[in-house]
Amino acid sequence: MKHAGKTLAAVLVSSSFWGLTAAAQTSDIAVSDKARKLAKETIIVDGHIDVPYRVNEKWVDVTKATEDGDFDYPRAVEGGLNAPFMSIYVPASLDNSPESTQLAHILIDSVEAIVSRAPDKFAIAKSVSDVKSQFDQGLISLPMGMENGSPIQGDMANLQAFYDRGIRYITLAHSQSNHISDSSYDLRRQWNGLSPFGKELVAAMNNIGMLIDISHVSDAAFYQVIELTKTPVIASHSSLRKFTPGFERNMNDDMIQKLGENGGVIMINFGSGFVTKEARRWRAGMAQARNDIVQAEGENSPNLVNFEAEYRKKNPYPYSSLSEVLDHIDHVVQLIGIDHVGIGSDYDGVGDSLPEGLKDVSDFPNLVQGLLDRGYSEKDVKKILSENFLRVWSQVEAFAAKQA
Repeated sequence: MKHAGKTLAAVLVSSSFWGLTAAAQTSDIAVSDKARKLAKETIIVDGHIDVPYRVNEKWVDVTKATEDGDFDYPRAVEGGLNAPFMSIYVPASLDNSPESTQLAHILIDSVEAIVSRAPDKFAIAKSVSDVKSQFDQGLISLPMGMENGSPIQGDMANLQAFYDRGIRYITLAHSQSNHISDSSYDLRRQWNGLSPFGKELVAAMNNIGMLIDISHVSDAAFYQVIELTKTPVIASHSSLRKFTPGFERNMNDDMIQKLGENGGVIMINFGSGFVTKEARRWRAGMAQARNDIVQAEGENSPNLVNFEAEYRKKNPYPYSSLSEVLDHIDHVVQLIGIDHVGIGSDYDGVGDSLPEGLKDVSDFPNLVQGLLDRGYSEKDVKKILSENFLRVWSQVEAFAAKQA
């Protein structure tokens, strides 16, 4: 698993918009023809899918059906997913090294290779107009976002180089503080938000037409970005702290309100650890149990060989549900309106922690049905699936065009 757990939460079916009670299990969801049609005929933007890092670790041909993972062409077609952002993820362990920049270029190469193998199925997308025209052609667009700004290496020339190669958003930090920003996961707050270079980078990203992604950054860094940016920002794959108290990686209500004032979009992460506190507690419990063995028996204890599998047998993982994911969407809409929420599943990035009803990219019709069941109109569903994000991207493009 690339990151520690992510999650989404659930509840269920009612025609009343808020305060839903009931309880249908999402695994039993009946997807209507209307929902399937809406998924097929609407551009679906997913803000974050970790295909490049997945195929770099273990190559598979995602232009065809694959036996594992969460994404491949047949499943994307089945689910109606046609504009997934390919995450160019660089581990924090490579920060401040040439290998960081090198890996980013290698992962971009892998996305280009997918398109080269199947130009009748995929196309690189570098603009909103690319996404729309490729949708009209029946192609799946592959826009790219960089997860972890480490490959910039403090050099604005790298920003330009990655923009030229197709990167259209940068997640400023990942699991550790880097030369740009503090991380929500890192207790060391070396910058108390953004670094001096990070503050310069915000302006440079605005000017070049690069979306700023505040997923993963510390709270202080988020507020500083909001103060400095001249364009709306995104959270490409974050959920809500309301449902995961104490988990800084998710956004709290005040941050969401500031995001709304900025005109930005939060794209809801599907990983169970991002969706419910139960999933977060389970992972903490597993970590503590492993640590107890290490302290008592050492790092070479035979009890660590199949530790996670054995732990899961005794302590089943509390998967979140589609309904709980919908709770996150509902809460954003209640706080700041329908125009500021989207989808950032983190497929291929959260391991075996995906919710019931949203196990891979073929399940987007389930999400659409869940939204319809909660009283969202077709117009609202389209905003959530892509229009909100495409509006932000268009505004970022327009600002850069004026600077040029």
